[in-house]
Amino acid sequence: MRYFLTGATGFIGGSLARQLRVAGHEVVALVRNPAKAQSLAQLGVQLSSGDITDKDSMRKPMTGADGVFHLAAWYKVGARDTSQADAINVEGTRNVLTLMQELNIPKGVYTSTVAVNSDTGGRVVDESYQFTGEHLSAYDRTKWRAHYEVALPLMKAGLPLVIVQPGVNYGPGDTSSIGDALRQYLQGKLPLAPAGAAYCWAHVDDTARGHMQAMERGKTGESYIIAGPPHTLVEVLQLAEQITGIKAPGLQAPPWLLRTFSAVMGVLEAVVPVPEQYSAETLRVSAGATYLGTSAKAERELGFQARPLAEGLRETLAYEMTQLGIRPRR
Repeated sequence: MRYFLTGATGFIGGSLARQLRVAGHEVVALVRNPAKAQSLAQLGVQLSSGDITDKDSMRKPMTGADGVFHLAAWYKVGARDTSQADAINVEGTRNVLTLMQELNIPKGVYTSTVAVNSDTGGRVVDESYQFTGEHLSAYDRTKWRAHYEVALPLMKAGLPLVIVQPGVNYGPGDTSSIGDALRQYLQGKLPLAPAGAAYCWAHVDDTARGHMQAMERGKTGESYIIAGPPHTLVEVLQLAEQITGIKAPGLQAPPWLLRTFSAVMGVLEAVVPVPEQYSAETLRVSAGATYLGTSAKAERELGFQARPLAEGLRETLAYEMTQLGIRPRR
């Protein structure tokens, strides 16, 4: 099969590209700078220069594809500049999906997120849940718009599309805030952890496999949560301590304290630059928020399975410790 892929230079997209090639598929990846995507070329991925904000740049490489995987997204929490969030997450998604419609591509998989539901208040929700309140971040808000204002209406109009909704992803080489937090923990630079903050944790390779399963077995017009088991960040760091022997942060910041700091930073950052990790948005997202969803439907209909956290975290920590030159203490 010949697949057109956006977001192949990202964490999940890179894993998906590798798995597709191992399975013997032809992969055409849309990349903004082919010179910076040579690791994909070494896998036999065909690189096509373009950008999802430029619809015409995708027309030729998408033409004739058996399927489209759309993973490219703007993903930053606490960023001072959010001007590209709507252009990439909303309008970029509109470009990819309407072009797929114009070219009569047989099937597509769009990567939404559990974050469209924002803080679930401790509830583990399923695909029928729809959040209607105020989102905690620009990422949550724009991905909600792409999901409900772009993807779903096109699906209802007949676009042969499947939506997948990952939760938090982890794994070797993760450059997200989760990967940063794990590396700071390993180096003893993480002074405290936010109490109550909880996510559904899936190894990146399992999430990528869930994309393939959605393409192969997913019903068009359906959404599937492909998230791992729920754990608080405090629990994850405590498990990391058991694995490595490196002490987890002893201090936990209660939600009320982080919300207070968020309000203060909201005033301060309007006047002076504030580091992203201390921005009002970052603190708001960390203040006991829970991004939780069940993958029961994906397990039942797609065969999706996320490995136990202890197994995936052990591999991830071993990799990061090697990269950092840190020896395990047990």
